[in-house]
Amino acid sequence: MRLKSTMLLLAIAVIQTVVAQEDKIWTLQECVSYALENNISVKQAQLDKEISIEDVKSAKWNFAPNLNANASQNFNFGSSITASGSRAAADFRSNNFGLNSSINLFDGFANVQGLKQAKIGVEVQEASIAKIKNDISLNVVNSYLQILFAQEQLKVAESQLQISSNEVRRIEELVSAGVLAEGDLLNIKSNLAADNQNLVANQNNLELASLRLAQLLQLNSSKISVAEMQVNVEDQAILGNDVQAIYDKANAEFPEVKLAELNILSAEKGMSIAKANFYPSLTMSMGMNTVYQHRQGFKDFAPFTFGNQLDNNLGKSLVFSLNVPIFNRYQFRNNVNKAKVNYQKFTYSLDSERLRLRETIQSAYTDAMSASKSFDAATASVKAQTKAFEYSQERFKAGSINSFDFNQTKNNLVNAQSQLIQSKYDFMFKLKVLEFYFGEPIFK
Repeated sequence: MRLKSTMLLLAIAVIQTVVAQEDKIWTLQECVSYALENNISVKQAQLDKEISIEDVKSAKWNFAPNLNANASQNFNFGSSITASGSRAAADFRSNNFGLNSSINLFDGFANVQGLKQAKIGVEVQEASIAKIKNDISLNVVNSYLQILFAQEQLKVAESQLQISSNEVRRIEELVSAGVLAEGDLLNIKSNLAADNQNLVANQNNLELASLRLAQLLQLNSSKISVAEMQVNVEDQAILGNDVQAIYDKANAEFPEVKLAELNILSAEKGMSIAKANFYPSLTMSMGMNTVYQHRQGFKDFAPFTFGNQLDNNLGKSLVFSLNVPIFNRYQFRNNVNKAKVNYQKFTYSLDSERLRLRETIQSAYTDAMSASKSFDAATASVKAQTKAFEYSQERFKAGSINSFDFNQTKNNLVNAQSQLIQSKYDFMFKLKVLEFYFGEPIFK
């Protein structure tokens, strides 16, 4: 019974969470912030950064000496060496205790380069996180604008449906009065059916756009409600900069480029670490060891008691070990060659990233300029089609034109309005992309 109650409470909590998410009106800034805080890819990248931080700690501790203690219990049966050095045919039990430490005095600066490489690794992860966040931010902005676009398209469809409904009622009255033929009513009703179909299509588009944003935010709900925002395409200051200026700014600040540069620095440290193997290495070791031995079946007596033996058998050591590499089956040389190839590979990656960035900005700039022209043309088209529709509507009411010609003019206006809405949001997003590459914040 308690299990059923717990499951019921959990189900209610999930339902309340979903309902709360569906009822909430999300702003663009809230969507972006939520995505950056809860996206799984961001969380995974942050964990990778934590691992890199631990790598830095490990690299720092490589400079410190180690310290190890050891102890053993040994049993010897038969002939054994006694504590006095004589051999006796008896069973013996012995204990060994030791304390040892060693430190690298010189390793060709491998530890130094390893620490620098580890610190670069943290910066690499920070650049990776920034790149992921940039991609998520742009995707959220695009999805958000797609919802606003779908909402405006739906408003146009609802407006046109209302116009058609009004015309159907007016024509029905005229047909009933014998002023117009039945064919005019059938034509206008067919247009009403098409408007209904268009309304359903736009409702579906809005649902899909809402679903895509909810999925991008990784919400439990299947839709999301967004706040209206002013779509300002009048601010076109970014187009006053040429492609080179935008590229220079992006090349200096964009995480993709920084990531490629950091990979080159890390590869440089990798080469230094590989070359360190050619240098002699010097290690200092220190140790303390002692032993206790007992002949089975005999009682210890001074000076062979446990404490006396440990004290008398105590030995200390200090060892300096110099290792000079002479021939290691070309392993060191091969490691250096691989490190050089890796460095060259990352150099090409940087060149490729800069080329891709330039091409992306060139395309974005061209797209923005084209979108600007399309928006201006669509604005002029809507003005012209609106006047044409108003004139056609007056003539249709006066009986100067038939329903087919009226519907044709109405459809032309609907198409022009849809094109204007599409070009407006397309232009705004492309301006946002250019501003993004120029280093300007998404929210102003």
